[in-house]
Amino acid sequence: MDFLIKALQLILSISILVITHEAGHFFFAKLFKTRVEKFYLFFDPWFSLFKIKRGETEYGIGWLPLGGYVKIAGMVDESMDTDQLEQPVQPWEFRAKPAWQRLLIMLGGVLVNAITAPIIFWFVLYTWGESYLPLSEAKFGMCYSESLKSIGFADGDRIDALNGEAVELSTDVANAILLDDSCTVTVVRGDTAKIDISTPPEFFRQILANKEKSIMTMRIPSVIDSVLAGSGADKCGLQHGDSLVAINGVAAGLYDLAVKELDKNAGKTIELVYSRNGQCDTTKAELSAEGKLGFYPCSPTRWMNVRYDTYSLGEALPAGVKKGYKMLKLYVKQLPLIFTKEGASQIGGFGAIGSMFPSSWDWHAFWHQTAFLAIILAFMNILPIPALDGGHVLFLLVEIITRRKPSDKFLEYAQVAGMILLFGLLIYANGNDIYRAIFD
Repeated sequence: MDFLIKALQLILSISILVITHEAGHFFFAKLFKTRVEKFYLFFDPWFSLFKIKRGETEYGIGWLPLGGYVKIAGMVDESMDTDQLEQPVQPWEFRAKPAWQRLLIMLGGVLVNAITAPIIFWFVLYTWGESYLPLSEAKFGMCYSESLKSIGFADGDRIDALNGEAVELSTDVANAILLDDSCTVTVVRGDTAKIDISTPPEFFRQILANKEKSIMTMRIPSVIDSVLAGSGADKCGLQHGDSLVAINGVAAGLYDLAVKELDKNAGKTIELVYSRNGQCDTTKAELSAEGKLGFYPCSPTRWMNVRYDTYSLGEALPAGVKKGYKMLKLYVKQLPLIFTKEGASQIGGFGAIGSMFPSSWDWHAFWHQTAFLAIILAFMNILPIPALDGGHVLFLLVEIITRRKPSDKFLEYAQVAGMILLFGLLIYANGNDIYRAIFD
């Protein structure tokens, strides 16, 4: 069921973005009186699931959910229909239009996606606002990945500053560590000792090589929120509100310490000290082969105050634009990572994208994720790769500057080369998903 809900969210999100993207091309084509022969959601090799003709345009839904397209008369595109190019140029064709009009037609999809993201963020912030746990609320400090510990971080350190400036969000610190050439994080260790820790050059390689999905989290006490039926925790009588104290004589009062001891004793029977209503008791519990006791800890909000930011309709617009720009900036910073050995192994396809959606339907999370995908779609499509909008834009800019139009045959060969490259990347990315699903 979790897989189905994630898949449905992914399909709906992609459908919205594909339709709005292609609508951008469609709008400018119609604006300049260029004939649009097809407008399709998903691809339709050999047959389509649905189609209807209105005027000169056939609207339809294909069976292959890898995107969508508008087929513009007189243009070399992914349909690879070159028969019309052998006929005399007609005034309604793409190739008959001035270069500046063709440029706007090709930029239409990217422009719409670039606008879509801040608009979605605008209404998300207006509807739900924004909530987060500021670093100042990390009363028990943070726990860090092994890569961060190797450069000087220690579990329990509280983050005080990033590059000498106050910082509120742990995600800002994590992004700086992973994406900046170097950064300095000031932590408070113990009661007052402040320590500056600087990241070494290309530190991201170590993080990616270790496959660390999270490099820092807020520490919380080992207090039980709920117990899974039939688990070791259930069988030994643990209840909501119980606090773990020790596992096999090792302190386990903090959740990260408890997880560490449970991992060490996977598949074994442990001696567990816990506290209930201020009274300590001892019991024995069986762990699963994965080292799971079978309980969910209480949320950090039990001990920490969540900060809520609300926005009026007018306030949400600039905040949405700012949020969209921030996410675009972070995404662009991540791109160089894929050209490294460690980064290439992390590339994912539809499975990786789908896993970013929650396992239960949540409109807030859905629209937030859709806005992020709109940013990715806009940026990726403007890359100067043949078969993408950016490839067409590149050739049009060359034509405008040199006043020489590339031949149709050259554009055809470039389109084929670009499609081969894109399909290769698609196979590699989704192959990574399959590999991780089987072996990880």
